[in-house]
Amino acid sequence: MSKLNQKTIREEFELKGIGLHNGVEVNLIVKPAKPNTGIVFKRIDLEKNNEIHANFKNVVEPILCTKLKNEKGTSVSTVEHLMAAFYGEGIDNALIEVDASEIPIMDGSAVDFVDAIRSVGIDEQAELRKFIKVQKKVEIQDGKKFISIEPLNKDLIIDFELIYKNPLIRTRRKVFSLSNDDLTQIYNSRTFCLYEDIDNIKKMGLAKGGSLENAIVVQGDKILNEDGLRNRHEFVYHKILDCLGDIMLSGNRIFGHIKTSQGGHALTNKLLRKFFSDKSNWSLENFENIEKQNQNTLDNPVSIGA
Repeated sequence: MSKLNQKTIREEFELKGIGLHNGVEVNLIVKPAKPNTGIVFKRIDLEKNNEIHANFKNVVEPILCTKLKNEKGTSVSTVEHLMAAFYGEGIDNALIEVDASEIPIMDGSAVDFVDAIRSVGIDEQAELRKFIKVQKKVEIQDGKKFISIEPLNKDLIIDFELIYKNPLIRTRRKVFSLSNDDLTQIYNSRTFCLYEDIDNIKKMGLAKGGSLENAIVVQGDKILNEDGLRNRHEFVYHKILDCLGDIMLSGNRIFGHIKTSQGGHALTNKLLRKFFSDKSNWSLENFENIEKQNQNTLDNPVSIGA
């Protein structure tokens, strides 16, 4: 199957689960979509103004999840794990019907979404993909938090550093290449929180559906989940999963190198808004043009000075 063509799922699939933050039971139906549709969410519990396009410009209130809202105020939240599954599995076009304001959290990872996509199969479409090529480095600094994106040929790399004062999580860093690395452990890695933060999170009206069934809870140097971690990098791998899902909101696949320290949903969205605000930062190309540009660079290497 060509990496150059747009793709959708072969057949629709259904999933049921709990919303992590609203605590409501959610029914989800993912359907195939025509080329150039992109990813569209449809709130079927509402009669009108119920479609929300998965685009970084529609992100609002990115606190502990990614929330999208259309121009009429209709919203859907916690889209990031499903979006990461779409990015990793190569899905460009899909319609997601949901009967509540939040995507189900499932087990806190993306694995159920990935398994569902693989179970129905993927259809290659006639239309070619367009790729976002990073033309120059863009960065955001927010206190000790940092994120940047810079040019890279034919790959997306996410370099993520996680810094916690917690004695178990501490400082962790992983570099992931979408072209060269296996996504299995990224998909399997679950969302997590510190036990001492739970009361404050609930006071914010969030995590009403949170439990040890859909999140890792860390207390001091202990993990409260009976089965422990699925892999030793699960904390930072989950952050890479979130970042991948948020990057999918670009609308096209990106060739670039992302580096971040203490990043999250809000910081990634700030980066995308700054990056796309200046047309000189990026270009939208078909793969053949990118290949030609890369070859020209090899044939005419740029001098970096004496």
